[in-house]
Amino acid sequence: MNRRIFSHLFSMLVLSASSLLALPASAADEPADALIKRLFTEVLDNIKADKAIQGGDASRITALVDAKIMPNVNFQRMTASAVGPAWRQASPEQQKRLQEEFKILLVRTYAGALTQVSDQTIDVKPLRAAPEDKEAVVRTEVKGRGDPVQLDYRMEKTSGEGTGWKIYNLNVMGVWLVETYRSQFAQEINSKGIDGLIASLATRNKANARKS
Repeated sequence: MNRRIFSHLFSMLVLSASSLLALPASAADEPADALIKRLFTEVLDNIKADKAIQGGDASRITALVDAKIMPNVNFQRMTASAVGPAWRQASPEQQKRLQEEFKILLVRTYAGALTQVSDQTIDVKPLRAAPEDKEAVVRTEVKGRGDPVQLDYRMEKTSGEGTGWKIYNLNVMGVWLVETYRSQFAQEINSKGIDGLIASLATRNKANARKS
């Protein structure tokens, strides 16, 4: 998968997740597809109004992700799925480090995608799920400059604190984010173990930081 496609993916993740904290409590009962459609428009307006993000301010982008996105993504599930079976053998400290480095990787690698957000619109396909379902796939098509981009969300409905739909995987143009990273991470784990993967992620993040 090339960098342009990943940029589309991460920018749409930001659009789809970052306004959840501003939603009313009743949004927890909102169907997943209706939620995606409504917040897309709200977040697009917010990004258009933030000149710092449009200018590529890394600190502003990081703050946006930390404050708005991460509380509304099941990032532990996303990281565990990307790491694969080795996740269960990792210590709590190793799991914590993996989540930290994976988050930094996503944020720093695709932060530039936010500067490309301008006039996109979203077409949400009919949801094929029953009201009582706890898992759903929301299928969308994002339209803007160039060809439309297929973007699907795997979501889960949580209970208790933070009740509502949470994203744990994304599919852009037929490729799932988690599965893409799983194949990369598996190679590192097979050759260097969990600590080797953590070290590799940390190295990549430091290199990305120097470029920003």
